Amino acid sequence: MKQIIIAFTTIFLFFSCNGNPKSEENKLYVKNETALKKAIEHVKAGDEIILANGIWTNIKIDFYGHGNKDSPIILRAETPGKVFIEGESYLHLGGEYLIIKDLYFKNGYSPSSSIIRYKIGEDKTAFNTRVTNCAIENFTKPSRLTNDKWIEFYGKHNTLENCYITGKSNDGETLRVFQDGNEHSSNYHQIVNNYFGPRPRKGGPRGETIRIGDSKTSMTSGFVNVSNNYFEACNGEVEIISDKTNFNTFRNNIFYKSEGSLVLRHGSFSTVDSNIFIGGEDSDFYGGIRLVSTGHWITNNYFYKIKGEQFRSPLAVMNGIPMSSLNRYKQVTDVVIAYNTWIDCKSPWQLGVGQNLKSVNVLPPSEIRSAPPVRSIIANNIIFNHNPDKTPVFNHDNIDGIQFNNNILDNDGNSFSEKKLLKNKTIKMKQINTWLFAPENAQAALTDSIYYGYDFDKIKTDLFGSSRTNQNSIGAICNISAAEKFIIDKKKYGPQWFSVESKKAESNIIEATQTNLLQKIEQAKSGDIIELVDEAYTFSNPIIINKKIIIRSKNKTKLIFNSTKNQPAFEMHPYGFLYLDNIILTGKNNQSAFKPLDENMSAAYNLDINNSTIEGFGYILKATKGSFSDYITFSNSTIQNCNNGIILAAEEKGDYNAEMLTITNCNFNNVKNNVIHFFRGGYDESTIGGVLTVSNSSFTNCSENEKTKVLLKTKGIINVDLSHNRFENNPVDYIAILWGEKNNKHQENALTNSGKIKVEAQQKLEILY
Repeated sequence: MKQIIIAFTTIFLFFSCNGNPKSEENKLYVKNETALKKAIEHVKAGDEIILANGIWTNIKIDFYGHGNKDSPIILRAETPGKVFIEGESYLHLGGEYLIIKDLYFKNGYSPSSSIIRYKIGEDKTAFNTRVTNCAIENFTKPSRLTNDKWIEFYGKHNTLENCYITGKSNDGETLRVFQDGNEHSSNYHQIVNNYFGPRPRKGGPRGETIRIGDSKTSMTSGFVNVSNNYFEACNGEVEIISDKTNFNTFRNNIFYKSEGSLVLRHGSFSTVDSNIFIGGEDSDFYGGIRLVSTGHWITNNYFYKIKGEQFRSPLAVMNGIPMSSLNRYKQVTDVVIAYNTWIDCKSPWQLGVGQNLKSVNVLPPSEIRSAPPVRSIIANNIIFNHNPDKTPVFNHDNIDGIQFNNNILDNDGNSFSEKKLLKNKTIKMKQINTWLFAPENAQAALTDSIYYGYDFDKIKTDLFGSSRTNQNSIGAICNISAAEKFIIDKKKYGPQWFSVESKKAESNIIEATQTNLLQKIEQAKSGDIIELVDEAYTFSNPIIINKKIIIRSKNKTKLIFNSTKNQPAFEMHPYGFLYLDNIILTGKNNQSAFKPLDENMSAAYNLDINNSTIEGFGYILKATKGSFSDYITFSNSTIQNCNNGIILAAEEKGDYNAEMLTITNCNFNNVKNNVIHFFRGGYDESTIGGVLTVSNSSFTNCSENEKTKVLLKTKGIINVDLSHNRFENNPVDYIAILWGEKNNKHQENALTNSGKIKVEAQQKLEILY
């Protein structure tokens, strides 16, 4: 008996230590591309291909196989996060029941139209395939003008889950769901538990984080589920998510400080439920939900300090175009907006957004949005403000087609009575954390007059999953105890092995002399401070800025650029950020003070000039066609005796070269041309394109050779503010020609012998679509 027990124990230990012998036979360990291709060629259901730890460079993986529900085919890293896909690489998928996990894409870009594609070539489509626990970081094309999609969905029943996706800066959506044909529609794809962002500002359209379908396929059904994702700083463009097919669901997502909106663009019958939108005081571009088309249900959503206007409003209900073409704006009809909460948002309800009847003389009839929302209900919502908002509801057109029922406003004691859209009440709110406020339970104002419309019984839970059957209340939250337990756990999103928390390195102060300046800048880490200790520095080759560098001096040090070539003093590279403080920068009239690369500007550069003088250059800044800057700031500085000033003129349809150009407390003297030339081409009303602020500055004896006779050229820029400036002896006809229909404004500017500021109510521009 003892021998039998020993035998069984030995067998048990053998299988415990070594696993199932059959399953081990199905594990294919590969170390190079040749072995990987061979493994894929012979793979069968139940097999597992394991990529060896290390860097896989210039690897083009066409992973094709036929697994089944019980025995999928797996492609994974030997150790999660230790297989790096770099260089010119991609992963394309075809077949069925495939699982891909634990890969890390970095230090490269795809030579194809996508990085991860649920399709190989034109005829090998993936079905029931899952990509999980992968990361894509800054895997962006060298040129921001090159269009691609990082992730392309095809087929049916495919999943992207627990992935981290950040840093796309070139043209095109981060993730795109294609619905071209029956095998791709009614697809039931799952996009869940992912971490999207940051996605930097792109400077034009075609920068969505997620796009589902397009106008040509907008009549098809999708049934795509986008749930439990975290979107952080998804600032690519005005649309974070662009929904262009039908019957899709967006639930339990968190949008954290993202300068855009969840937009139901061409699709209909979407469900937007229990999402959280967190903004703040640091940006006026944080957006919420924008509605177009038919049959949407918007329920249980929570908005905190969303400050966007018009297309980026906390709630934007659009006007439509009568008999709209597929690619324009269908009228909003049969929409339900119920049980939502807005806390400290700016004009949270904007109704009839995009109404543009004043533009009939510059736009064709097919572009006039004159059809207001109809057959829609807004009910059981809360607007709560700690400080009064004069226009909690901003109406752009006729709203008789909307039924308002039992919506409550607590506006810090200031009532709002327009058309009795809101009931003015006092609500007892408890602050749960920095952004979450929940009504205390058992308030009659929130429980006594709940409106129950058709199918409202289907709204069974609140924002945090508490039942509305036994304890219902208006607003997104009906149970404060559930709200008190809620925390945002970033570990729930993205790969288990990847930390989304960035570590901020401490800045070092590095002293540089005339003899070692370039060396010190090259050796510095991003964020370091270069302290100039000599009185003057002469250099003849461009200083390359490809990281964050601060150059400062205590005694107004001179930097003298004496190159005889046509090149810049500072050459801005992708991810370059230059801060100059207390510097005199001198050049020659064939040079630029600052200039980005002519090509391969894969990411934005930034420029911040403070308390400095720039003089003698041919150009202060000359942006190249493919470059983009998140922000350019000149403050407390003098720009003088230069042939040209700041040129940001992309001349691409809808694109522009910088998001924010700010001039504050500066003096421009004897700048002969293009003092500021900030241009955005084309009429694309959904692109909130360009922000120019010029304040408390002086312009004297400028534009001597300006052929256009316009001092500050801003054509096509949406946001322009000229305030408290002084213009003297500038031989121009116009200081600026502002676009009155857009957010262009001027105030308290002093003009002496310098023409005038003209406001054109409408500007005729080329239609982009």
